[in-house]
Amino acid sequence: MSLPTTIDRDISRRIKDLRDALSLSPEELAARAGVPVEDVLTFESGTREVPVSYLYAVAKATGVDLTALITGSEAKLHQFSLVKKGEGLSVTRRKAYKYQSLAYRFSRPGMEPFLVSVPPREHSALEFNQHAGEEFIFLLQGRMEVTLGKESVVMEPQDSLYFSSTIPHAMRALDGKEAVFLDVII
Repeated sequence: MSLPTTIDRDISRRIKDLRDALSLSPEELAARAGVPVEDVLTFESGTREVPVSYLYAVAKATGVDLTALITGSEAKLHQFSLVKKGEGLSVTRRKAYKYQSLAYRFSRPGMEPFLVSVPPREHSALEFNQHAGEEFIFLLQGRMEVTLGKESVVMEPQDSLYFSSTIPHAMRALDGKEAVFLDVII
């Protein structure tokens, strides 16, 4: 496990400051975000990388923009937001995947779309995640195995997958090549 970066520590501080500003106990935030209280305390301590799914849960539970938690400033656009190729906001919330937020300029979006790149890895190296809500994946390039609980599916380009994010899930690219997909968290 790598040491948290300055960005990780800044995000951890923003989460704790937000909880304090809303006069929420760790237990109250945990209940609202649907996570164990231990996660709240660990992520706020800055000793562990904060996954984007947790940031999304906190944003939704507190009514704050995900962008504000990541960058420290609010999104400004209300009618539309165009993000040109390669200009998504890099979100390094999980070392296993590379995320680019595609709605970071839009104020309080009803969903969070990401462009995600996943490297190939062994099945034994999968890092599972679960969170409240639902998720939609549309595979753009490469082949990818998605493990949902005890079941796995293989996706080919232009395949889509919709699932409850409460199911433990993990992804890995196949054939020794990176996979890229559109991920929408609701």
